[in-house]
Amino acid sequence: MAAKDTQNRRRVADIAKRLADVYGTPRRRRRAPFDELVQTVLSQNTTDVNSARTFASLKDRFGRLEDLATADVRAVASSIRLGGLARVKARHLKEMTREVLRRRGNTDLSFLKKMADGEAEAWLTSLPGVGAKTARVVLLFSLGRDVFPVDTHILRVTKRLGFIPAKATADAAHKFWDEYCPPGRARELHLNLIRHGRDVCAARRPACDACALAYLCPSRGTFA
Repeated sequence: MAAKDTQNRRRVADIAKRLADVYGTPRRRRRAPFDELVQTVLSQNTTDVNSARTFASLKDRFGRLEDLATADVRAVASSIRLGGLARVKARHLKEMTREVLRRRGNTDLSFLKKMADGEAEAWLTSLPGVGAKTARVVLLFSLGRDVFPVDTHILRVTKRLGFIPAKATADAAHKFWDEYCPPGRARELHLNLIRHGRDVCAARRPACDACALAYLCPSRGTFA
């Protein structure tokens, strides 16, 4: 097991370096934690461009996000229709906001800064419609925690690199990256893996010939 751990740490460190060489060190604007929470719910199953437009539309329609707690679900869905899954997301946003207000009296989530990573993640995932990825995005980008969220692109790349089984869930990928992501590099590696999954290691036709990680990928050349 020790040898496997050492091998994984070396491979991940090499992956982090190679992706940084290709994509650089990406930046992302920091939002207030509740804004980030809402934005992340809106980002599910859509593009970054659409999710940004949807968030702007939601803010234009309701002004204060606290008002989502008492808003009509149909009105919320109408304002976020561009991002897809509008009815489902609208229901989650309403229930999530209502629960935050019930517990805290407001939507200021800065109290999470005082919690350990696991405790803060557990608090967030106890909210309606909030999973591990969403919670970790809030912790990483709003609270500056060195935690690793796994989205669909990262899950796909993690499997293709042979780090977890092909049928493994995102939970397995979270455990892998928690263990082997180099300290202090979660933000950079998370964003670079997403970009790599979108631009190169695509779901249907991965560009293995153009992949900076092909030399260590057991899946290279196996796609028709």
